[in-house]
Amino acid sequence: MEVNVKNSNNIISKVYKGSIAEEIGIEVGDLLIAVNDEEIHDIIEYKFLISDEYIELEIQKRDGEVYIYEIEKDFDEELGIEFVNPIIDKAKSCRNKCVFCFIDQLPKGMRETLYFKDDDSRLSFLQGNFVTLTNMSEEDIDNIIKYRISPINISVHTTNPELRRKMITNKHAGKLIDTMNRLADAHIEMNCQIVLCPGYNDKEELDRTLNDLSSLYPYVNSVAIVPVGITKYRDNLAKLDIFTYESANETIDQVHALQEKYLKDLNTRFAFLSDEFYIIAKRPLLNYDEYEGFLQFEDGVGMIRKQGTEIINYLEKLESDDSIQKTVSIATGSSAYEFISDMANKVMEKFKNIKINVYKIKNDYFGHTITVSGLITATDIINQLKDKDLGSALYITRSMLKSDEEVFLDDITLEQLKEKLNIQVITCQNEGKDFVEKIVY
Repeated sequence: MEVNVKNSNNIISKVYKGSIAEEIGIEVGDLLIAVNDEEIHDIIEYKFLISDEYIELEIQKRDGEVYIYEIEKDFDEELGIEFVNPIIDKAKSCRNKCVFCFIDQLPKGMRETLYFKDDDSRLSFLQGNFVTLTNMSEEDIDNIIKYRISPINISVHTTNPELRRKMITNKHAGKLIDTMNRLADAHIEMNCQIVLCPGYNDKEELDRTLNDLSSLYPYVNSVAIVPVGITKYRDNLAKLDIFTYESANETIDQVHALQEKYLKDLNTRFAFLSDEFYIIAKRPLLNYDEYEGFLQFEDGVGMIRKQGTEIINYLEKLESDDSIQKTVSIATGSSAYEFISDMANKVMEKFKNIKINVYKIKNDYFGHTITVSGLITATDIINQLKDKDLGSALYITRSMLKSDEEVFLDDITLEQLKEKLNIQVITCQNEGKDFVEKIVY
């Protein structure tokens, strides 16, 4: 049948085994028309409307027949379905021109989806994406409050209205604090991110931003501070500097002083620097407990401390086994090289007949100022490891690949990398047990 174009995003693409949807006979290819007689425009409306204990689903089957399903369930219990379009709508693109925008610094020939700039609060809620709030109408803000979209992740960068308009290049950027106050009044939880750019929003401006945000605690739950990333593709873009040993140390001292203040006043450190700052400054990270549950783990805040602690603790539980004999290799970025080398040594100390070669992959693709493992391409791995003795397997972090597909940033698949290097390539999650088990066993 020909599906109504208006509802084509509502086609069901997956039904979970053992779910309510499977039990009542909903199938892949069915079309969701309405919930409780209300047409669904996006995933937020859907999530809100199905939260009740009694709902009525209007479903159109593939043969054109329409059925009403009456469902009794627990409050907030999911139905167990996914849609062809995860947000049941077209994603809202970003209309900003941020001075630090990483997408503007991408070369040609990468995955097509990488060139799309999203700034959609629904993706913030569903996938953890950060939004600037600059491209939202009053109706959008009202919907966040109405449908309880929480938590929402906000790219703040600065609370200085004039500076924010300059950095983001959007005339609406200066309204941030007013909007965040509305969200806080509605008890919407927010997590914030600051991309710190030397000479723009650091030093006194950083003090101002963090103090403004801390005044909204506990609804602003935490703030991650990450250093600006600069590739070699910055022709005709604003001049930006990267953090140096000196400036990274100054920033750490500044934020640590504020953490002590917030710990006393709010009983939380509140603002956390990403691991890159400590690596650049050649300083130890915070202790495990000082990351307070790793609230901003996906922003690279405490990732090394968490994974390192997990690796050491898991190794202590294992019995040494000299019968395990193998030689393997790990490819990692420049910033994580010393950490991964240290962890590899700890594995080899426990398992005497395992040899691990750790290779530092320099980022020729984006430029050597990009040092994180998540931005390593298959092109660089191939070029730098093609003549190396890699042993029986090569290990990489899963973050090098697209979240839902085994493809690198340069559009080379994991399978193609295996073929080019003629070796088994194994991905590891950023957790200690997974790292150890995959290498050892």
